[in-house]
This record gives sequence, C-alpha cells and structure tokens, in this order.
Amino acid sequence: MKATIGDQLHMHSRTVEESDRTGVILEVRGQDGAPPYLVRFHDGHERLVFPGPDSEVELPQQR
Repeated sequence: MKATIGDQLHMHSRTVEESDRTGVILEVRGQDGAPPYLVRFHDGHERLVFPGPDSEVELPQQR
C-alpha cells in the first residue's frame, strides 16, 4: 500500500453493525508512501493508522 498526503484512506467495516470509516491522510511516516499514516477522520479525530487488508487508499481523482 502506498499513499501521499491528501489521499483518502477507506477502512471497510469488519461487521454489519459497524460502518466504514474514511479520512484524509495528513502525514505519511513510512518510506516511499508506506504506512503508518496520520489520518484525520470525518468525525474530526486524528489517529496514527497501520492499515490492514480491509483498507484501501483512494486517490483524489477516484473520489
């Protein structure tokens, strides 16, 4: 997984009761676009994320 600042991280829900989470990548802390990412989610919370296989990076033109 590779990302740049401004890309959107989409974390798919693992259960029916949960909704997907999306947020904007503020910082890329790994080398060459690799995780971890500092993400601001749409509820305003910021968190350092090590995305798993249930996540994908959406480029600005994909939104």
